[in-house]
Parts: sequence; structure tokens; C-alpha cells
Amino acid sequence: MEKTGRILKSISGFYDVLEDETNELIRTRARGNFRKRNIKPVVGDRVKFEKSDELGYILEVEDRKNSLVRPPIANVDQAIVVTSAVEPNFSSNLLDKILLNIEHNNIQPLIYLTKTDLLSDESYEKLKQIIESYHEADYVTFTDRECYSPEQINRLKEYFLDKTTVFTGQSGAGKSTILNYIDPELALATAEISKALSRGKHTTRQVSLFDIAGGLVADTPGFSSLELIDIDEEELPTLFPEMVKYSHLCQFRGCMHFNEPNCAVKDQVEKGTIIKSRYENYLYFLNEIRNTKKRY
Repeated sequence: MEKTGRILKSISGFYDVLEDETNELIRTRARGNFRKRNIKPVVGDRVKFEKSDELGYILEVEDRKNSLVRPPIANVDQAIVVTSAVEPNFSSNLLDKILLNIEHNNIQPLIYLTKTDLLSDESYEKLKQIIESYHEADYVTFTDRECYSPEQINRLKEYFLDKTTVFTGQSGAGKSTILNYIDPELALATAEISKALSRGKHTTRQVSLFDIAGGLVADTPGFSSLELIDIDEEELPTLFPEMVKYSHLCQFRGCMHFNEPNCAVKDQVEKGTIIKSRYENYLYFLNEIRNTKKRY
């Protein structure tokens, strides 16, 4: 009998599917013709499968709303962008590039500031103000002085309900630390999966989804691709929510907010409504995309 569910874990060609009807975890394999059809199920996929006593078989992978390569996961709702105050130092350019890639994949970003305890009070207040200015772009931010406080961790968990969440950010920013504060048992669970995968000499780290606070959270910290190659210059301004908010007031339809007259976005930058560093990063990315296009 045909059932539906979602893949929560993938190990060595087997897929653990959470069945919709019973909430039971069923171990399955993909149909033999999937490879010929160039279909590879990944964690997060919605699937149709048939169930037997010993092993189920995936019959169909439903259309994805998005998918990531690193980690291999589909149908992601939101990404927690972990950005470090120091060690590594905060970079607005890197943060905005990560946000761009997330928006490009139709994923909702949330910004989480770490290592605030290593800053002086004055430096912390300055950085907090910068991060909180992203509210104008409708981003949720987490900027507490005590970055792993139970209050802030609990506020973050409130956003997990009925969502599939991944973590991303610069290396060393504290993504794994947040995961361990969210659920200390998660580290044990992922260690067991790693052990199961370490039979071969060359193993690829797999992603799994865990039920936390009424949602599904990926155990592995985020995706790492930061190229803008897939983003064209017409799409770029649509990936800055605060620009979208004012672009209908520009004189020219399809305004690139660069050197056009009567540009509402540039007016808002002058007024300080749109963060100047965000606009400068936008111009930097626009130039990067145009130069990349020339090379190709």
C-alpha cells in the first residue's frame, strides 16, 4: 500500500522515512530505476513509498521547493546565520553574501551573533546596533550580551515550530556550540551516525534531521558555497528585502539602484533607513556579478 512521508536520515543507500500517517520511522531503499532517471533522494525530501515487513521502497520523490548541495538537504524553511563578533572578526560583506545565497534559495534567514563576551562594552554596543539595523530588512536577530543564555536559546527554539532549519555561517563562528546548547543529546546522536558511516575508508558526512521544539533541525552546520555565479544582476536587488520595500517608488521600472536618477533606494540610503554598508555591499556584489559574466 502506498504511503507518504519525509526522509529524516540517509545512510549508505538506505533512507529512514517518517511516515505521515503513523509518525513511524520506516527504513527504505530507492527504486532501482532512480539512478537511470538521475534521481537521488536526499534528507528533507517528501516521498511516496510502499511498506513491507522488512524494508520499504521509495516510489517517487515529490517536487522540491529548494535543495542544497552542502549539506545535501531539501525543502528547507529557514537558516540560522551564525556570525561571530571576533575570532573570526565580524564581516558585513560575508554576512550579506551568506544572506544573498539564502534568499536566492527561497530560505528565510535569521541572524545569530556569537562571541559577544570577548568584546568591550563599547564595541559590543556598536556591533549590536549594526546587527539590529537588519530589522529594516525584516530579519530576526539574536544579539544578547550573553550569546548562549537560556533565554536567547529558548527564543531561538520558538522559531523551530513546524519548520525545517539548517545552520550556516563562517567557520569557527560557533554553530556547533549553539546546536549543543539547543539539545545536548544532539551531539551524541550525530556521533552515532558518524560511527555508522565510518565503515568505509572514504566517507561523506551525511545530514540528518532531528525533531526539536516541534520542528526539524539539521544536525550538521549549514552550507558553505558562497559564489554568486547563480545570481544574475536582475535578480540581485530582489534579494535585498529592504530594497524591494522601496523599489516601487523608483522612477524607472527595473531600477538597479546604481546610477539611475530619482532612485528611492538611494534616497533611503541617504536618510539612513537602509544601512549604508548593505548598500555598499550590494554595489560590490553587482560589480562582482558583472565581472563574472564578462569572464564567462
